[in-house]
Amino acid sequence: MEIALVGIGKIAVDQHVPAIAASPDWELTATVSRHGTVPGVMAYDDFDQMLAERSEVRVVSLCLPPVPRFDYARRAIAAGRHVMLEKPPGATLSECHALEALARRHRVSIYATWHSRQADKVPAAKAWLKDKRLERLTITWREDVRQWHPGQDWVFEAGGLGVFDPGINALSILTEILPDPVHLTGAELHFPENRETPIAASCRFHHPQGAEVTMDLDWLEPGAPTWSIEAVTDAGVLLLEQGGGALSIDGVAQEALPGLSGEYPRLYDQMAKLVKTGGSEMDLSPLRHVADAFLLGRRVTAPAFAW
Repeated sequence: MEIALVGIGKIAVDQHVPAIAASPDWELTATVSRHGTVPGVMAYDDFDQMLAERSEVRVVSLCLPPVPRFDYARRAIAAGRHVMLEKPPGATLSECHALEALARRHRVSIYATWHSRQADKVPAAKAWLKDKRLERLTITWREDVRQWHPGQDWVFEAGGLGVFDPGINALSILTEILPDPVHLTGAELHFPENRETPIAASCRFHHPQGAEVTMDLDWLEPGAPTWSIEAVTDAGVLLLEQGGGALSIDGVAQEALPGLSGEYPRLYDQMAKLVKTGGSEMDLSPLRHVADAFLLGRRVTAPAFAW
């Protein structure tokens, strides 16, 4: 199937382009971007022109920042194209619900992707936790924004999520592996005095069985990142590290479950299945937790941030 990639930035070049190139299901035949291109692929800087001229392109994969994504997705769906959304699927829950309804009306597939759910050890962690009683779960997600989003001011603008841009990856894993749903009960958000989104956050969640569930996010972590989830249960301690790439139970390393390798190849494999079967997948639970944090969170002013 022919696919167009919209927004040729770091994540598109690093992850989407190689995943599409390696897939037997897809052929990248168009890009839309103000600045970036992919060698050998027809490039547009006008999205509507691409839609008008390339009716054979059945699927549009959107790698834009969250705020402009709704308008692009809306136009793609209205043109009868299936839509794949980079995380987070939108800037608000309301626009995501609107896109889902629009896709249903136009009978096209829409897929809210959560790449961290496709990390190698996430399925094994989910399987192990399925019949355990959770006592405590701690998320620690700390990295250097200057390394992972160099110079990208949009992450600090309203709608850019700030430290919840990586934090939503942790929440996508949390909502995938826990057998019981949780909801946020409190948060402390640290906003640099010159920015519109937080650079650090701590969150607390309610667990139906009384387990203590917390999350610590920091975007000023020097050196190697820490992307870990520790779950203390009645049957042992699970530690998911490297953003879901490494798993141990009581200190013993665990093997991954068999299947396709790589987060983004798995996303594109799932998108192909959805298009072929006429399905959609729009789980918004990670974004709901972020929205709740902005609603409930106590705002703390942090020092100004500069690149």
